[in-house]
Parts: sequence; C-alpha cells; structure tokens
Amino acid sequence: MASPEFELVLELLELRRHARTGPLAERRAEYERAAVAFAEPGGTVRDVSAGGCPAQWLGEPSGGPVLIYLHGGSYALGSARSHRHLARGLGRACGADPLVLDFRLAPEHPFPAALDDAVGGYEWLLGQGFQPERIGLAGDSAGAGLALAALLRLRDTARPLPAAVVCFSPWVDLTFAGSSHHTHAGRDPLLDPDDLRRMAGAYLAGTAPADPLASPALADLKGLPPMLVQVGSEEVLLSDAHALADAAEAAGTPVTRQVWDGMFHVWQWYHPVLPEGAEAIRRAGRFLHDHLAGGRR
Repeated sequence: MASPEFELVLELLELRRHARTGPLAERRAEYERAAVAFAEPGGTVRDVSAGGCPAQWLGEPSGGPVLIYLHGGSYALGSARSHRHLARGLGRACGADPLVLDFRLAPEHPFPAALDDAVGGYEWLLGQGFQPERIGLAGDSAGAGLALAALLRLRDTARPLPAAVVCFSPWVDLTFAGSSHHTHAGRDPLLDPDDLRRMAGAYLAGTAPADPLASPALADLKGLPPMLVQVGSEEVLLSDAHALADAAEAAGTPVTRQVWDGMFHVWQWYHPVLPEGAEAIRRAGRFLHDHLAGGRR
C-alpha cells in the first residue's frame, strides 16, 4: 500500500506538469528551483575539475570508498546541484563519499560530450590514487544510461572498472523499441514519450540511436561490474529497464532487477519526503556497500 506521502507527491507533480513542457531554459531553471526544497543547510560542497569536467565533492573525501553520481534530465536538464540530495542520500546509504559530475548538456554539447566527461571524471579519480574496487557508479534516467556507456568505453579500452553500478529508472534505448513508451504514456506523471523523442534527437544530433554508447541496452554487456536496476511499474521507461537487465543476464553480468509497484520515474529523487524513495535508496546503498572494497558504515 502506498504511503500518504506518495499521494501528496503525485498531486504536486500534477500541479507542476506545465513546467515540463516549456522552453528549455525555463525547464532547466525549474529543475534547479525544485531541488532547493531538498537542500541540506550547511552541507559541505567542494568544487573541483575532474579531468576537465566540473564536479562537486559532497563533503571532504575521507579516504574511504567513492561514489560517482551522474544526474538525470534527458541529457539536457539537471546539474550536480539539482541532484546533490540524491547523491548524498545514496552516499550515506553505502558509506561512500559522493562526487557528482556536472557533465556537458545537449543541445549545446551533443553526444559524445557527456560521455567524454563521465569517462574523464572516472579517469581523474584513478589518477588521484583511488582504487577501482573502491569506486561505485550510479545514475538516474539519462545519467544511468551515461554510466553504462562509460563502463562500455572503459571496458573496450581495457581500463579497470569500478566495483558496481546502480541504475535508477534507466533510459538506455534511444531507439524507443520498448512497448512501455506506448502502454505507459499517461501513467507516468514525469515523462512524456514525445518529449523524450525530442530530447533524444537533441542529444544524438545525427548519431545513430542504436549506437551502443547511446543505447547501452542494445550493447554486449559482457564483463561489466555487478549492476542494480530499479524501476517503477508505472514508468514510460519500464521496458528500457527490462531490456537492460535482460541484456546483462544474457551477457553473464550479475544484475539485480527491482520493479517497484506503483512507482513513477526516479521516485528516489523524492526520498527526503517519500518513504518509498527512502527505502529504495536504502536498498541501493546496501547493494553498493556489499560490492565496494573497504565499505564503511
């Protein structure tokens, strides 16, 4: 049974539906304003350049495990600031220091700019002396797709891979082959299939949608680290999540698939006020903690 808070969040999302269809600049500003409600007073933030990509350490690095977080926003919205609270929550849950990458956004910087930034940020961490078995990777929506694309490039260039990856509501098939883009249109209060197609076009800018670095669900996922996939049953991207988990299983990559009944796109973002979001973060944190060497509580 859904929590009382769940119904309140759904009402809020319905009231703000208009903010998800306006000009891009307005949508970016709205995303940032919405995140202010979850900002933690006094939370330490340190700006760094992670291999040329702007990034934020949330707190001072402790010498323990590190969590690289890649924010969602259809490759065109969001920032390190808009997802600080989500990265902090997951970092606490797994006992790792969060590093949030502020990768370049489309349409100003189409594919593969964001991918270059994600790989560069990880390589920077390695260059700082962090061991791959003590690094976790996580992202939501487009950020989850970006995390997987980064893993594929690192694997294909024979670079050491992080210990595990968490994918919240992953957007991983830009060919839109999944049936839920049709069957769940209108059921998910956050995503519109037509808007997703526009965002995909802006990101791809002529790149083939089936390119495995743009659509990791279509890639050979052999040799990737253990993966957690969380998705809500009402999501437009439900098919993407299943396609990703199926591809991982087919490739022999360890994958844990969690379908949350009644949940919408990236409900984890609302974890400060939504019990279902907090529980999803707790489970994802346990998954990462169990795979990160030297994890701490």
